[in-house]
Amino acid sequence: MTASSALDVMGHVADRIVGIPLTGPRVAIDGPDGAGKTHFADQLAVVLQSRHGQATVRISVDGFHNPRAVRYQQGRHSPLGFWADSYNYDRFRHDVLEPFAPGGSRCFRRASYSHATDEILHPKPEIAEPTAVLLVDGIFLQRVVLRQHWDLIVFLDVAFIETAKRMALRDGTPSDPEDPNMRRYVGGQREYFRQCDPQQRAHILIDNNDFDHPRILRDETPQQG
Repeated sequence: MTASSALDVMGHVADRIVGIPLTGPRVAIDGPDGAGKTHFADQLAVVLQSRHGQATVRISVDGFHNPRAVRYQQGRHSPLGFWADSYNYDRFRHDVLEPFAPGGSRCFRRASYSHATDEILHPKPEIAEPTAVLLVDGIFLQRVVLRQHWDLIVFLDVAFIETAKRMALRDGTPSDPEDPNMRRYVGGQREYFRQCDPQQRAHILIDNNDFDHPRILRDETPQQG
């Protein structure tokens, strides 16, 4: 399937989400760093509300980083360290995914870590509306410990040569994905691709190399119930 605009693609994904025969499904917006996941998920939440009157809860897995001492325990430039040690998945499952499971409490926390202070957080829990869709953006969302928790997985596929340029504008990192200073990030994501094959496992695969004109490459949204 192709689409002529980002709004067309958002509308298609929004329609798919509200068509899932579950109350408040859990949706992952996966893809490499710099693919546009946060923007996509934010805009998708707007479309869900305007088009379907559907409430959402927006969470980023970046709120569940491990402290620096854990993240860099294999070295500051280690690709395997980036892949294995970046996130606290126990807290992420406990504070986000399990509360939004069928029959869950809907009592969740948005984050477990402060990047500013490098501290573990225990914010006051929030209560989601019973029918709110959980929209989570982040890298590595299809690793084995998370895969079973998603009701729909969207993968934004963008070449590393393009994501490196976007990260350079956003973070000031090198624009060449093969630069030694990008080894940690690009290498860690290549390890994710090797171990988890996220492009093939995603239900909806989107070419997001062009922000304004993304293309749906595959849609295999699961039919449940």
